[in-house]
Amino acid sequence: MTILPADSHKRRYRRAVLLIVALTTALPLHPAPASARNLLDMLFGGPRYEDDYPRYEPRRRYRPEDDGAIMEPAPRAPRNRGAVRAATPRPALPAVPPKPEPVAKLENARKVLVVGDFLAGNVGSGLETTFEGSPGVAVVDRSDGSSGLVRDDHLDWQAALPGLIDEVKPAIVVVMLGANDRQMMSMGGTKEKFRTEAWLKEYTARIDKLAGTVTSRKLPLLWVGLPAFQSPSLMADAVTLNALYRSEMEKLGGEFVDVWDGFVDEEGKFIVTGSDINGQQVRLRGSDGITFTKAGKQKLAFYVERFVRRHMGDIASPDMVNLDAGSLPALSMTPSPADTLQTQPISLIDPNLDGGKDLLGAAPAPATLTETPRDKLVRRGELPDAPAGRIDDYRRGATR
Repeated sequence: MTILPADSHKRRYRRAVLLIVALTTALPLHPAPASARNLLDMLFGGPRYEDDYPRYEPRRRYRPEDDGAIMEPAPRAPRNRGAVRAATPRPALPAVPPKPEPVAKLENARKVLVVGDFLAGNVGSGLETTFEGSPGVAVVDRSDGSSGLVRDDHLDWQAALPGLIDEVKPAIVVVMLGANDRQMMSMGGTKEKFRTEAWLKEYTARIDKLAGTVTSRKLPLLWVGLPAFQSPSLMADAVTLNALYRSEMEKLGGEFVDVWDGFVDEEGKFIVTGSDINGQQVRLRGSDGITFTKAGKQKLAFYVERFVRRHMGDIASPDMVNLDAGSLPALSMTPSPADTLQTQPISLIDPNLDGGKDLLGAAPAPATLTETPRDKLVRRGELPDAPAGRIDDYRRGATR
């Protein structure tokens, strides 16, 4: 490669500058024709348009097809920089129907008293939602989240429950305890560890005493069992406590409400998401594996609702109203004795109620005059003739 001297580069630079100056000074005052502008476009860029000029300079628009003619500036609409672009209207969302207001309870509404720990509070809130449209049923939630049968220094249910029953005058009492009872128990000046023989014996006695407070007053008692939990140890302890609740309710005449299957899968494992009361897959439990979501509370109360409706009867219906002498429905006239069809009494232990002793089909089949193909085959070993034209039709004169 040949290296040129420094003054050679300077001479070339001067020549280029002189050429550019000469071309610039030689430009005509009027616009050059389209053929002459091609070289200028190559050197200095394409033609300028009105948007390339400052706002304070006159703007001209050049077009090659006009052969250099000067076009008058196009009128421009004044810009309003303060104008705001109109927002595109969004489609209106479907109106959500308002939630119906809870109906007013009747003065003689039958009350459901709910007592227990924080799980009982979930049952109480779920039952309130369930019966909010039933004027004949009122739910009274008197649960205490930190209470239990072990720690009576916080709340002694044995002493508090009789007063609550006298105050509320419930038709049904719902009890749910045990979630806070997995701890050491103080009894007789000593302390016993959880699940020891002495602990279980004393805990059973406390269950009997609390349940007896309700059953001795001839009130229906619904003792709700513990649900499954995410912790394996807590889940095993819940199984032990549920066995005590179930056995004691059978002895004392109460009813044990088993909710276990609603919160486990087919293999008996704890689930966070499962079917709600409508069969939809929703989240039922909190992230701690203990608490319940709103759907979980409603499902927990669903198991108790069945027992409550069975005891309440028609008064739990949402259509129940306060009937008095002025709002009683019209009674239809009973038929006269002459219109009544007299029938002979029938003994329920009589096996011949319809006059027959044999089951349907015991009578022999009716005799037939002609033999069927089956009879010919079974009795004499004869097969019926093949249909005409079939390959096994060997009758004389059959076509092949």
